Parts: sequence; structure tokens; C-alpha cells
Amino acid sequence: MSEPKTYRQARFVRPAGATEIILVRHGESRAASVEQPFPLVDGQGDPELSAEGREQAEKLAQRLQHQPIDAVYVTTLRRTFETAAPLCAVKNLQPKVIADLREVHLGEWEGGLFRAKAHQQHPQFLAMQEKQEWAEIPGAESNSQLTERVKRGLAEITAAHADQLVMLVVHGGVIGNILATATGSEPFAFLGADNASISHIVAHNDRISLRRFNDTNHLSEHIGAELSMPT
Repeated sequence: MSEPKTYRQARFVRPAGATEIILVRHGESRAASVEQPFPLVDGQGDPELSAEGREQAEKLAQRLQHQPIDAVYVTTLRRTFETAAPLCAVKNLQPKVIADLREVHLGEWEGGLFRAKAHQQHPQFLAMQEKQEWAEIPGAESNSQLTERVKRGLAEITAAHADQLVMLVVHGGVIGNILATATGSEPFAFLGADNASISHIVAHNDRISLRRFNDTNHLSEHIGAELSMPT
């Protein structure tokens, strides 16, 4: 008598033509202060990585060094370059710049002032959180403006990398926007990815599937709920 046919649970397989994307938030940047505001690039704060951030970048490289990554993308801001550098050195890859995936433009709160306003629980910061709308910050871009350019940046990448795995080193606000759009969640539902954390998406036929969010196994075994805001 023959054995009955059985059916195992299927494992995920990347669809033909899809682009698999490792989304990395940059490592921790240096602390902000009134005496030493961040330099600006195209009106946006551009701090370097802190010592902790550089260590996080090294640990990230150790975690991903054996992954078959075909390309690495960074933004116009140096903290993404510095985070990608250790892995690019190991894998002999030259990072490509994708300007549309730069961080949320914080208007009058650029240069590190956003962090101070968050610490002070400024009324406009609280309104931003309550309404889940970046434009509550004076002069900041709106959610819709951010979504438009992030979609444009992702489309450029997926068009160039069908059937490939790429790494994007970007920013907390951008990761939050991508994942909120992908899942149809509230705008700030995924805001707060840890520095040097890994999220994982698959883009196919104008749709994005979320595979992983805020993986920090390479950094620490601690699981906590500390608030982590963009920039």
C-alpha cells in the first residue's frame, strides 16, 4: 500500500522579476547641540556617525557579508555613506546615490533642532505625533510629498534590479513611509526603526510585501520599546 501524499508548508520564494530589498536605517549619528548644529546639505541636517554608529556599521557588515547583494544604495546624506562603507569594502561594491530616498525634510527644525523639540515635547511636535503628519512642523514637507518622492526612488531601483537583492541604507522616516504604504497602516505605524536595523521587503508589479521589520540581532539581544525618531 502506497504512502499517502503529504503537503509541507511552503517557504517563501521570491517571485520571478521581483526585487528583494534589505532596508537599513543608518547607524547612530552624533548628538545635536545648539553650539554645534549639524551642517546642512540641500537644507537638510548632515551629521556624521557617532562612535557608536561606526561600531553598528561594522556589525551590520559582519551580519550581511555573505548575502548575495547585487547593489548598495545610499542617500545624499553622509550618515548613509558611512553606514554602508564597511559592507561595501568587504564586498567590493561602490554605493550608488538615490536622492529621492533622503530623510524627511524637517523645515525650520533642521540642523538638529528637531531632536531638541522632541526632547522638550514642544506643542508642534506633539501635534505632529497626534495627527501623524510631518507638515505640522514649520516648513516641513508633507506626508504626501514624502510618499511621492519615495515611490519615485523605489521605482527607479526596482526597474534596474529585477531578480536581484539590493541593500538600501536610508532613514527612519523613509523606512516608516515605505512600510506604511506597503501595509496600508497609519502613517507613523512603522516610525522608530532602530539605528543600523534591518527591514526586508519584496517589490513586484508595483506591490510591496513586508518580510521583516527592525531586525537588530546583529547589534544586541535586548528587546525594548525605546522611542527612536528620524534623523
